[in-house]
Amino acid sequence: MPTHATFRRLALPVFALALLLQLPLALNPGYYSHDELQWATFAQAGMPAGWADPGAFQYRPLTFATWMALSRALFDTPMLFHAVLVAWGAANATLLALVGRGFGLARQVTLAGALAFVLTPYAAYTHGWVGCIADLLWVSCALALARAVQHLRAAWQAGLLAAVLTGAGLLAKEAAFAIPPLLLVAAVFDGARRRRWAIAMLVATAVCAVYLGLRLDVLLHAPREGAQYTLSAWNAPLRWFEYQVFAPIPPLMEAFPVLQRPAPVLVAAALWLALVAALWRACGRCAALFLLGGIAALLPVLPLGASWNHYAYGFSAVACMAVAAAWPRATRGGRLAIGGFALLTCLHGAVVMARMHQVGRIQSVFSPALAAALAARPADATLALRLDRDAKPWVFQRLTHQIPSYAGVPIGTRVRLVDGAAPADYRIAADGRLIALR
Repeated sequence: MPTHATFRRLALPVFALALLLQLPLALNPGYYSHDELQWATFAQAGMPAGWADPGAFQYRPLTFATWMALSRALFDTPMLFHAVLVAWGAANATLLALVGRGFGLARQVTLAGALAFVLTPYAAYTHGWVGCIADLLWVSCALALARAVQHLRAAWQAGLLAAVLTGAGLLAKEAAFAIPPLLLVAAVFDGARRRRWAIAMLVATAVCAVYLGLRLDVLLHAPREGAQYTLSAWNAPLRWFEYQVFAPIPPLMEAFPVLQRPAPVLVAAALWLALVAALWRACGRCAALFLLGGIAALLPVLPLGASWNHYAYGFSAVACMAVAAAWPRATRGGRLAIGGFALLTCLHGAVVMARMHQVGRIQSVFSPALAAALAARPADATLALRLDRDAKPWVFQRLTHQIPSYAGVPIGTRVRLVDGAAPADYRIAADGRLIALR
């Protein structure tokens, strides 16, 4: 098991630096989207009916219970809430560094890979949006399992932990179906511990099979919200491509519209090909791990109808450590390709952090103002809101979408966003202020 020196020389620096790099997320005074506001209501009023029903499409009892507990305790102090999630993300980065060290990578390599991970647009988005607790949970389970298998002596112990942690991951999110293929990749690349990896993989596969047997009909046919949950094998190559090229395109906040930007996508694809070529020349095993491990981590989300940053959270962990492992062996030209791709990816993560912080500042002004405006009117009254030209529509569409209440004031369907020609009660300034028009 890890020694005190390992924690002092690797785990503590990674954790501390990961926290420092994510300060914009930890200091966010508000929230990013509607679901955080919805869950604040659930936390006070109790969970909606069916949240623990295995017949529901999103059966995630571990996620929902965790989210409700955190929201009940921390919603009124957004910075503290975000600090908890940022610390959780930093803990995942620390686990990733320890796993890399367990595979024999140098301390500096694992440090770089783990810190690059928290700066990707995938991790920045996941650590900054409370709605991504499920992804934090299942990746924590996967990393903890990998670290344990590296150090356990008995194969049966690896199997037992695989059952427990895979089960916990599945109760957090179906993305945990990635755990068995990730264990298979580890078994292929780590011959010295192949038996332990293989047993863990077989047990994890059995747990997934039982889960799938109980839930397959629901996953295929249950009602669902959003086109992103539409399943098709034809989606897989498109989703895989989107996740590869999204990272080095800093202007994009989210992954799903990436193919709407053909020029940046072509540049990103060229950079990605240069990256893979550099990895292959430097370390064929690193390139293979980047490709095969990346596919394994993405496998459950590839058939979905849309790409989202947090869906690639596990992928970004694998990819960052594989790229970091190749760096010491890369040629000068290879380092230019790797460094250029990494620089743009980290810049993209910084942009995501800044925008999430900006949206949080807007929400911290807008939601209290909206609640105050509604509280001053009869309970059946509605408000028509018109956006200023420099106000971003998507921000306020999310902040008014299916929110039962805020600060005890019922909202529901009492708010309408109208275009510039329609009568309105208030206009929304870009910073979230409501300015009365009547």
